[in-house]
Amino acid sequence: MDPLTIGIIGMGGLILLVVIGVRVVFAAAIVGMVGLVSMLGWDAGTGMAGTIPHSKSVAYTLSVLPMFILIGYLAFHAGLTTALFDAARKWVGWVPGGLAVASVFATAGFAAVSGASTSTAAVFSRIAIPEMLRNNYDRRLAAGVVAAGGTLASLIPPSAILVIYAIIVEESVGRLLLAGFIPGIFSAVIYAGLIIIRAKMNPELGPAIRGYTWGDRLRALPGTSPIILVIFIIFGCIYFGWATPTEAGAMGAFVVFTMAMLRGMKWPNLRDALLETAKLTVMIFSIIWGILVFVRFLGFARLPEAFAEWIIALPFPPIVIIIFILLAYAVLGMFMDAIGMLLLTLPVVYPAVVALGYDPIWFGIIVVKMVEICLVTPPIGLNCYVVNGVRPDIPLEDVFRGIGPFFIADVLTVALLVAFPQIILFLPNTMFN
Repeated sequence: MDPLTIGIIGMGGLILLVVIGVRVVFAAAIVGMVGLVSMLGWDAGTGMAGTIPHSKSVAYTLSVLPMFILIGYLAFHAGLTTALFDAARKWVGWVPGGLAVASVFATAGFAAVSGASTSTAAVFSRIAIPEMLRNNYDRRLAAGVVAAGGTLASLIPPSAILVIYAIIVEESVGRLLLAGFIPGIFSAVIYAGLIIIRAKMNPELGPAIRGYTWGDRLRALPGTSPIILVIFIIFGCIYFGWATPTEAGAMGAFVVFTMAMLRGMKWPNLRDALLETAKLTVMIFSIIWGILVFVRFLGFARLPEAFAEWIIALPFPPIVIIIFILLAYAVLGMFMDAIGMLLLTLPVVYPAVVALGYDPIWFGIIVVKMVEICLVTPPIGLNCYVVNGVRPDIPLEDVFRGIGPFFIADVLTVALLVAFPQIILFLPNTMFN
Protein backbone atom coordinates (compact mmCIF):
# COMPACT_ATOMS: atom_id res chain seq x y z
CA MET A 1 0.00 0.00 0.00
CA ASP A 2 1.46 3.38 -1.00
CA PRO A 3 2.11 6.01 1.73
CA LEU A 4 -0.56 8.44 0.46
CA THR A 5 -3.27 5.79 0.78
CA ILE A 6 -2.08 4.99 4.28
CA GLY A 7 -2.25 8.71 5.11
CA ILE A 8 -5.85 8.99 3.86
CA ILE A 9 -6.84 5.90 5.86
CA GLY A 10 -5.12 7.37 8.92
CA MET A 11 -6.99 10.67 8.58
CA GLY A 12 -10.27 8.78 8.28
CA GLY A 13 -9.38 6.67 11.32
CA LEU A 14 -8.60 9.79 13.39
CA ILE A 15 -11.90 11.40 12.48
CA LEU A 16 -13.75 8.19 13.37
CA LEU A 17 -12.04 7.94 16.78
CA VAL A 18 -12.81 11.59 17.58
CA VAL A 19 -16.46 11.18 16.53
CA ILE A 20 -16.97 8.15 18.80
CA GLY A 21 -15.58 10.08 21.74
CA VAL A 22 -11.88 9.21 22.01
CA ARG A 23 -9.90 12.22 23.27
CA VAL A 24 -7.93 13.96 20.53
CA VAL A 25 -4.58 13.43 22.25
CA PHE A 26 -4.99 9.64 22.39
CA ALA A 27 -6.65 9.30 18.99
CA ALA A 28 -3.90 11.31 17.27
CA ALA A 29 -1.05 9.53 19.05
CA ILE A 30 -2.45 6.05 18.34
CA VAL A 31 -3.18 6.71 14.66
CA GLY A 32 0.15 8.47 14.21
CA MET A 33 2.18 5.66 15.76
CA VAL A 34 0.30 2.92 13.87
CA GLY A 35 0.82 4.85 10.64
CA LEU A 36 4.53 5.34 11.27
CA VAL A 37 4.97 1.65 12.13
CA SER A 38 3.11 0.59 8.98
CA MET A 39 5.41 2.69 6.80
CA LEU A 40 8.76 2.48 8.63
CA GLY A 41 8.59 -0.77 10.56
CA TRP A 42 8.25 -1.40 14.29
CA ASP A 43 11.64 -0.22 15.54
CA ALA A 44 11.87 2.95 13.45
CA GLY A 45 8.19 3.85 13.84
CA THR A 46 7.97 3.42 17.61
CA GLY A 47 11.38 5.04 18.07
CA MET A 48 10.30 8.13 16.16
CA ALA A 49 6.96 8.35 17.98
CA GLY A 50 8.70 7.94 21.32
CA THR A 51 11.21 10.76 20.80
CA ILE A 52 8.67 13.41 19.79
CA PRO A 53 7.33 14.28 23.30
CA HIS A 54 10.82 15.00 24.62
CA SER A 55 12.16 16.75 21.53
CA LYS A 56 9.15 19.05 21.30
CA SER A 57 8.65 19.75 25.02
CA VAL A 58 12.19 21.10 25.35
CA ALA A 59 11.61 23.62 22.55
CA TYR A 60 12.02 27.17 23.84
CA THR A 61 8.91 28.34 21.97
CA LEU A 62 6.64 26.22 24.14
CA SER A 63 7.85 27.89 27.34
CA VAL A 64 5.66 30.90 26.55
CA LEU A 65 2.48 28.93 27.28
CA PRO A 66 2.85 28.43 31.07
CA MET A 67 3.88 32.08 31.46
CA PHE A 68 0.73 33.35 29.74
CA ILE A 69 -1.50 30.90 31.57
CA LEU A 70 0.02 31.87 34.93
CA ILE A 71 -0.70 35.57 34.33
CA GLY A 72 -4.40 34.86 33.90
CA TYR A 73 -4.78 32.66 36.95
CA LEU A 74 -2.80 35.05 39.17
CA ALA A 75 -4.96 37.97 38.01
CA PHE A 76 -8.14 36.02 38.71
CA HIS A 77 -7.17 34.76 42.16
CA ALA A 78 -5.82 38.18 43.13
CA GLY A 79 -9.24 39.74 42.44
CA LEU A 80 -8.00 42.09 39.71
CA THR A 81 -11.00 41.31 37.51
CA THR A 82 -13.46 42.97 39.89
CA ALA A 83 -11.49 46.22 39.78
CA LEU A 84 -11.40 46.04 35.98
CA PHE A 85 -15.18 45.67 35.67
CA ASP A 86 -15.77 48.42 38.24
CA ALA A 87 -13.62 50.86 36.26
CA ALA A 88 -15.30 49.94 32.96
CA ARG A 89 -18.75 50.41 34.52
CA LYS A 90 -17.89 53.89 35.79
CA TRP A 91 -16.34 55.01 32.53
CA VAL A 92 -18.84 53.68 29.94
CA GLY A 93 -21.93 52.87 32.01
CA TRP A 94 -23.64 56.08 30.86
CA VAL A 95 -24.14 54.87 27.26
CA PRO A 96 -27.25 52.86 26.28
CA GLY A 97 -26.68 49.30 27.48
CA GLY A 98 -23.75 50.66 29.51
CA LEU A 99 -23.21 47.67 31.79
CA ALA A 100 -23.13 45.31 28.81
CA VAL A 101 -20.66 47.62 27.04
CA ALA A 102 -18.59 47.72 30.24
CA SER A 103 -18.62 43.91 30.26
CA VAL A 104 -17.21 43.84 26.71
CA PHE A 105 -14.34 46.19 27.54
CA ALA A 106 -13.66 44.48 30.88
CA THR A 107 -13.50 41.06 29.21
CA ALA A 108 -11.19 42.55 26.56
CA GLY A 109 -8.95 43.90 29.33
CA PHE A 110 -8.91 40.59 31.16
CA ALA A 111 -8.26 38.81 27.85
CA ALA A 112 -5.02 40.79 27.69
CA VAL A 113 -3.78 38.92 30.77
CA SER A 114 -5.75 35.68 30.54
CA GLY A 115 -5.37 34.06 27.13
CA ALA A 116 -8.15 31.54 27.86
CA SER A 117 -11.69 32.14 26.60
CA THR A 118 -13.51 29.77 28.94
CA SER A 119 -11.87 31.17 32.07
CA THR A 120 -12.73 34.72 30.95
CA ALA A 121 -16.38 33.72 30.44
CA ALA A 122 -16.47 31.97 33.83
CA VAL A 123 -14.97 34.93 35.69
CA PHE A 124 -17.35 37.51 34.25
CA SER A 125 -20.35 35.24 34.65
CA ARG A 126 -19.73 35.72 38.38
CA ILE A 127 -18.94 39.43 38.22
CA ALA A 128 -20.88 41.06 35.38
CA ILE A 129 -24.08 39.02 35.02
CA PRO A 130 -25.30 39.61 38.63
CA GLU A 131 -24.68 43.35 38.23
CA MET A 132 -26.61 43.49 34.94
CA LEU A 133 -29.54 41.49 36.33
CA ARG A 134 -29.71 43.77 39.40
CA ASN A 135 -30.12 46.70 37.02
CA ASN A 136 -32.96 45.00 35.08
CA TYR A 137 -30.95 44.03 32.01
CA ASP A 138 -32.40 41.43 29.68
CA ARG A 139 -30.93 38.13 30.84
CA ARG A 140 -30.33 36.94 27.30
CA LEU A 141 -28.24 40.05 26.62
CA ALA A 142 -26.41 39.62 29.94
CA ALA A 143 -25.52 35.99 29.24
CA GLY A 144 -24.78 36.57 25.55
CA VAL A 145 -22.39 39.46 26.10
CA VAL A 146 -20.34 37.52 28.66
CA ALA A 147 -20.13 34.42 26.44
CA ALA A 148 -19.16 36.52 23.42
CA GLY A 149 -16.79 38.75 25.38
CA GLY A 150 -14.96 35.70 26.64
CA THR A 151 -13.99 34.76 23.10
CA LEU A 152 -11.83 37.90 22.83
CA ALA A 153 -9.15 36.04 24.81
CA SER A 154 -8.50 33.92 21.72
CA LEU A 155 -7.25 36.95 19.77
CA ILE A 156 -5.97 39.58 22.18
CA PRO A 157 -2.44 38.70 23.32
CA PRO A 158 -1.39 36.77 25.32
CA SER A 159 -3.44 34.13 23.49
CA ALA A 160 -2.72 30.44 24.07
CA ILE A 161 -4.51 29.53 20.82
CA LEU A 162 -2.26 31.83 18.77
CA VAL A 163 0.82 30.31 20.39
CA ILE A 164 -0.41 26.82 19.52
CA TYR A 165 -1.04 27.92 15.91
CA ALA A 166 2.49 29.33 15.74
CA ILE A 167 3.98 26.08 17.06
CA ILE A 168 2.05 23.87 14.62
CA VAL A 169 2.89 25.89 11.50
CA GLU A 170 6.33 27.03 12.77
CA GLU A 171 5.57 30.75 12.48
CA SER A 172 6.83 33.61 14.66
CA VAL A 173 4.98 33.68 18.00
CA GLY A 174 5.71 37.39 18.41
CA ARG A 175 4.32 38.35 14.98
CA LEU A 176 1.16 36.31 15.56
CA LEU A 177 0.53 37.82 19.00
CA LEU A 178 0.93 41.34 17.62
CA ALA A 179 -1.32 40.49 14.66
CA GLY A 180 -4.15 39.54 17.03
CA PHE A 181 -4.15 42.83 18.92
CA ILE A 182 -5.98 45.13 16.46
CA PRO A 183 -8.53 42.48 15.33
CA GLY A 184 -9.25 41.73 19.01
CA ILE A 185 -9.90 45.39 19.82
CA PHE A 186 -11.80 45.70 16.53
CA SER A 187 -14.09 42.83 17.60
CA ALA A 188 -14.69 44.44 21.01
CA VAL A 189 -15.61 47.78 19.40
CA ILE A 190 -18.07 46.05 17.04
CA TYR A 191 -19.64 44.24 20.02
CA ALA A 192 -19.97 47.53 21.91
CA GLY A 193 -21.47 49.30 18.90
CA LEU A 194 -23.99 46.48 18.45
CA ILE A 195 -25.06 46.71 22.10
CA ILE A 196 -25.46 50.50 21.96
CA ILE A 197 -27.56 50.32 18.78
CA ARG A 198 -29.78 47.56 20.19
CA ALA A 199 -30.23 49.33 23.54
CA LYS A 200 -31.03 52.60 21.79
CA MET A 201 -33.70 50.88 19.69
CA ASN A 202 -35.05 48.95 22.68
CA PRO A 203 -34.15 50.67 26.01
CA GLU A 204 -35.67 47.76 27.97
CA LEU A 205 -32.72 45.58 26.96
CA GLY A 206 -30.33 47.54 29.16
CA PRO A 207 -30.64 50.99 30.74
CA ALA A 208 -27.74 53.40 31.01
CA ILE A 209 -26.07 53.64 34.42
CA ARG A 210 -25.57 57.23 35.55
CA GLY A 211 -24.50 59.07 38.68
CA TYR A 212 -20.72 58.55 38.58
CA THR A 213 -18.58 61.68 38.84
CA TRP A 214 -15.21 62.25 37.20
CA GLY A 215 -13.70 61.77 40.64
CA ASP A 216 -15.29 58.31 40.86
CA ARG A 217 -13.90 57.42 37.46
CA LEU A 218 -10.38 58.57 38.24
CA ARG A 219 -10.36 56.76 41.58
CA ALA A 220 -11.31 53.52 39.80
CA LEU A 221 -8.22 53.59 37.57
CA PRO A 222 -5.48 52.56 40.04
CA GLY A 223 -7.13 49.17 40.53
CA THR A 224 -6.61 48.43 36.83
CA SER A 225 -2.91 49.39 36.86
CA PRO A 226 -1.53 45.81 37.07
CA ILE A 227 -3.46 44.73 33.99
CA ILE A 228 -2.57 47.91 32.05
CA LEU A 229 1.09 47.48 32.99
CA VAL A 230 1.09 43.85 31.82
CA ILE A 231 -0.45 44.90 28.49
CA PHE A 232 2.28 47.49 27.95
CA ILE A 233 5.02 45.06 28.95
CA ILE A 234 3.90 42.25 26.65
CA PHE A 235 2.95 44.47 23.72
CA GLY A 236 5.93 46.83 24.01
CA CYS A 237 8.57 44.14 24.52
CA ILE A 238 7.38 42.10 21.55
CA TYR A 239 6.75 45.08 19.23
CA PHE A 240 10.07 46.80 19.86
CA GLY A 241 12.04 43.56 20.07
CA TRP A 242 13.20 44.17 23.64
CA ALA A 243 12.37 40.63 24.73
CA THR A 244 11.11 37.33 23.41
CA PRO A 245 7.43 36.44 24.01
CA THR A 246 8.54 34.06 26.78
CA GLU A 247 10.59 36.76 28.51
CA ALA A 248 7.73 39.25 28.13
CA GLY A 249 5.33 36.69 29.61
CA ALA A 250 7.68 36.06 32.53
CA MET A 251 7.91 39.80 33.25
CA GLY A 252 4.12 40.08 33.03
CA ALA A 253 3.67 37.19 35.44
CA PHE A 254 6.14 38.79 37.87
CA VAL A 255 4.24 42.11 37.76
CA VAL A 256 0.88 40.44 38.43
CA PHE A 257 2.43 38.30 41.19
CA THR A 258 3.95 41.37 42.87
CA MET A 259 0.68 43.31 42.66
CA ALA A 260 -1.24 40.31 43.98
CA MET A 261 1.07 40.07 46.99
CA LEU A 262 0.71 43.80 47.67
CA ARG A 263 -3.08 43.38 47.56
CA GLY A 264 -2.83 40.70 50.25
CA MET A 265 -3.08 37.52 48.18
CA LYS A 266 -3.16 34.51 50.53
CA TRP A 267 -1.27 31.22 50.15
CA PRO A 268 -4.41 29.16 49.28
CA ASN A 269 -5.13 31.50 46.36
CA LEU A 270 -1.52 31.42 45.17
CA ARG A 271 -1.48 27.62 45.46
CA ASP A 272 -4.68 27.36 43.40
CA ALA A 273 -3.25 29.65 40.73
CA LEU A 274 -0.06 27.56 40.47
CA LEU A 275 -1.91 24.24 40.44
CA GLU A 276 -4.42 25.36 37.80
CA THR A 277 -1.58 26.70 35.68
CA ALA A 278 0.24 23.37 35.92
CA LYS A 279 -2.89 21.35 35.09
CA LEU A 280 -3.80 23.42 32.03
CA THR A 281 -0.18 23.48 30.82
CA VAL A 282 0.11 19.69 31.06
CA MET A 283 -3.19 19.25 29.24
CA ILE A 284 -2.12 21.51 26.36
CA PHE A 285 1.36 19.95 26.15
CA SER A 286 -0.16 16.47 26.06
CA ILE A 287 -2.46 17.40 23.17
CA ILE A 288 0.48 18.92 21.30
CA TRP A 289 2.57 15.75 21.79
CA GLY A 290 -0.19 13.49 20.50
CA ILE A 291 -0.94 15.66 17.49
CA LEU A 292 2.74 16.07 16.57
CA VAL A 293 3.10 12.27 16.36
CA PHE A 294 0.19 12.34 13.93
CA VAL A 295 1.72 15.27 12.02
CA ARG A 296 4.98 13.36 11.60
CA PHE A 297 2.98 10.43 10.18
CA LEU A 298 1.21 12.77 7.72
CA GLY A 299 4.57 14.12 6.63
CA PHE A 300 5.84 10.65 5.73
CA ALA A 301 2.54 9.93 3.96
CA ARG A 302 2.86 13.19 1.93
CA LEU A 303 -0.81 13.94 2.55
CA PRO A 304 -0.36 17.71 3.16
CA GLU A 305 1.56 18.12 -0.11
CA ALA A 306 -1.02 16.09 -2.05
CA PHE A 307 -3.88 18.12 -0.55
CA ALA A 308 -2.11 21.39 -1.41
CA GLU A 309 -1.62 20.27 -5.01
CA TRP A 310 -5.28 19.29 -5.26
CA ILE A 311 -6.43 22.64 -3.83
CA ILE A 312 -4.26 24.63 -6.25
CA ALA A 313 -5.67 22.65 -9.19
CA LEU A 314 -9.30 23.48 -8.34
CA PRO A 315 -10.98 25.71 -10.97
CA PHE A 316 -11.98 28.39 -8.45
CA PRO A 317 -10.50 31.75 -7.42
CA PRO A 318 -8.40 31.54 -4.23
CA ILE A 319 -10.87 33.67 -2.26
CA VAL A 320 -13.66 31.17 -2.98
CA ILE A 321 -11.48 28.33 -1.71
CA ILE A 322 -10.67 30.31 1.46
CA ILE A 323 -14.38 30.90 2.07
CA PHE A 324 -15.08 27.17 1.77
CA ILE A 325 -12.21 26.41 4.18
CA LEU A 326 -13.66 28.87 6.70
CA LEU A 327 -17.11 27.33 6.33
CA ALA A 328 -15.54 23.92 6.99
CA TYR A 329 -14.05 25.32 10.20
CA ALA A 330 -17.48 26.62 11.20
CA VAL A 331 -18.95 23.14 10.79
CA LEU A 332 -16.06 21.40 12.58
CA GLY A 333 -16.35 23.85 15.45
CA MET A 334 -19.85 22.59 16.16
CA PHE A 335 -18.41 19.23 17.22
CA MET A 336 -14.80 19.79 18.33
CA ASP A 337 -12.93 21.90 20.86
CA ALA A 338 -10.72 24.73 19.62
CA ILE A 339 -7.28 23.24 20.26
CA GLY A 340 -8.20 19.84 18.86
CA MET A 341 -9.70 21.41 15.75
CA LEU A 342 -6.57 23.45 15.01
CA LEU A 343 -4.21 20.58 15.68
CA LEU A 344 -6.25 18.22 13.52
CA THR A 345 -6.71 20.46 10.48
CA LEU A 346 -3.69 22.77 10.20
CA PRO A 347 -1.14 20.13 9.16
CA VAL A 348 -3.21 19.52 6.03
CA VAL A 349 -4.90 22.89 5.42
CA TYR A 350 -1.97 25.24 6.12
CA PRO A 351 0.29 24.11 3.22
CA ALA A 352 -2.63 24.50 0.83
CA VAL A 353 -3.41 28.04 2.02
CA VAL A 354 0.24 29.08 1.71
CA ALA A 355 0.37 27.52 -1.77
CA LEU A 356 -2.58 29.71 -2.74
CA GLY A 357 -0.44 32.74 -1.91
CA TYR A 358 -2.04 33.85 1.38
CA ASP A 359 -0.04 35.25 4.26
CA PRO A 360 0.26 32.64 7.07
CA ILE A 361 -0.02 35.34 9.77
CA TRP A 362 -3.24 36.64 8.21
CA PHE A 363 -4.64 33.13 7.89
CA GLY A 364 -3.78 32.38 11.52
CA ILE A 365 -5.83 35.31 12.79
CA ILE A 366 -8.75 34.44 10.51
CA VAL A 367 -8.73 30.82 11.69
CA VAL A 368 -8.54 31.85 15.35
CA LYS A 369 -11.45 34.24 14.78
CA MET A 370 -13.39 31.27 13.39
CA VAL A 371 -12.43 29.37 16.54
CA GLU A 372 -13.94 32.25 18.55
CA ILE A 373 -17.21 31.89 16.64
CA CYS A 374 -17.23 28.16 17.30
CA LEU A 375 -16.94 28.82 21.04
CA VAL A 376 -20.44 30.31 21.04
CA THR A 377 -22.30 28.29 18.38
CA PRO A 378 -24.44 25.22 19.15
CA PRO A 379 -24.32 22.33 19.77
CA ILE A 380 -20.89 22.61 21.48
CA GLY A 381 -20.58 26.37 22.11
CA LEU A 382 -18.26 25.82 25.07
CA ASN A 383 -18.45 29.40 26.37
CA CYS A 384 -22.25 29.17 26.46
CA TYR A 385 -22.04 26.01 28.56
CA VAL A 386 -19.59 27.75 30.88
CA VAL A 387 -21.99 30.67 31.39
CA ASN A 388 -24.88 28.26 32.00
CA GLY A 389 -22.72 26.24 34.41
CA VAL A 390 -21.89 29.30 36.49
CA ARG A 391 -25.43 30.72 36.19
CA PRO A 392 -27.80 27.72 36.05
CA ASP A 393 -30.72 30.11 36.64
CA ILE A 394 -30.24 31.27 33.01
CA PRO A 395 -31.37 28.39 30.73
CA LEU A 396 -28.89 27.26 28.09
CA GLU A 397 -31.47 28.08 25.43
CA ASP A 398 -31.48 31.71 26.58
CA VAL A 399 -27.69 31.84 26.49
CA PHE A 400 -27.63 30.62 22.89
CA ARG A 401 -30.39 33.06 21.94
CA GLY A 402 -28.50 35.88 23.59
CA ILE A 403 -25.43 35.06 21.52
CA GLY A 404 -27.30 35.40 18.20
CA PRO A 405 -26.61 39.11 17.53
CA PHE A 406 -22.96 38.67 18.51
CA PHE A 407 -22.65 35.77 16.06
CA ILE A 408 -23.81 38.14 13.29
CA ALA A 409 -21.25 40.70 14.48
CA ASP A 410 -18.52 38.05 14.32
CA VAL A 411 -19.44 37.09 10.77
CA LEU A 412 -19.23 40.78 9.82
CA THR A 413 -15.83 41.02 11.52
CA VAL A 414 -14.48 38.00 9.61
CA ALA A 415 -15.73 39.49 6.33
CA LEU A 416 -13.94 42.78 7.06
CA LEU A 417 -10.72 41.01 8.06
CA VAL A 418 -10.80 38.98 4.84
CA ALA A 419 -11.55 42.07 2.74
CA PHE A 420 -8.94 44.27 4.43
CA PRO A 421 -5.91 42.13 5.41
CA GLN A 422 -3.95 45.19 6.60
CA ILE A 423 -6.14 45.32 9.72
CA ILE A 424 -4.29 42.16 10.72
CA LEU A 425 -0.89 42.72 9.14
CA PHE A 426 -0.20 46.35 10.07
CA LEU A 427 1.39 45.72 13.48
CA PRO A 428 3.47 42.62 12.60
CA ASN A 429 4.72 44.32 9.42
CA THR A 430 5.90 47.39 11.37
CA MET A 431 7.37 45.63 14.42
CA PHE A 432 11.04 46.08 15.25
CA ASN A 433 13.06 42.89 14.75
